[in-house]
This record gives sequence, C-alpha cells and structure tokens, in this order.
Amino acid sequence: MMLNFNMEDASQVCVGAFALAVPISFSEEAWRLGETLPTPNLVMLFCLAVFFLGVFTYESVFQGNVKHRLAGFVFRIVIAYLITAIVVSLILLALDKLPLLSDPVTSFKRIIVIAMPASMGAIVVDSFDKE
Repeated sequence: MMLNFNMEDASQVCVGAFALAVPISFSEEAWRLGETLPTPNLVMLFCLAVFFLGVFTYESVFQGNVKHRLAGFVFRIVIAYLITAIVVSLILLALDKLPLLSDPVTSFKRIIVIAMPASMGAIVVDSFDKE
C-alpha cells in the first residue's frame, strides 16, 4: 500500500509547524510550562494533540475515507507529529532554550508543550491541497 507522503507534504508540515511554533517558542510562559507542568498534564497535552491531528486528518485530508487506507492515515498522523517535534526542537535549540544535555526532561517537556499547537498548524497546512 502506498503511504502517499512525499517531500511536498513534508515541507507543508514543516511550514505549518514553524508558523505556530515560532511565536509560542518565544514565550517565556511556554518555557515555564515545560519546566513545571506535571507529567499527567503533559500526557494529556500529547493525547489531545494526537486526537485532534487524527480528527482533522480523518475529516479533511482523508475526507472520512480511511477504511482501505488505515496505514496511510496512521502514518500521516505520526509523521506530522514527529516533524513538528523536530521543528520545535530546532527552534528551541536556536533560542538556547533546549537544555538537552543538562536537563533532558525539561527539553522533552518543552517540546511537548509547544508541539501541541504547532502540530495543528502543521496538519492544517498539509491539508491545503489534498484530495
């Protein structure tokens, strides 16, 4: 089965993630949330991001037709979130707000906090020219 995800799709996801991640990444509130938010809340943020990615992908990208394209559907959600997390990581690294070596837990938490809204921007831009 063809997963139907190409470089154009990847670039759209990157641009959409970047568009929302940049203003949020400059926010001290987001940095502090990444430091202080309890783990259950982070898990909830991650689940909300994946849920809304799934809903939007199902309705907009796949137009409710995933029966014979389930692998492609799941792949698009996973790859959109992963690309978003990479974009967020690069932005935070450029801002010197990703202490990977000294505090990897805070780094991971900041990525989750900022990737939640950025992933929605990523999937929306990815959906512009679908089907």
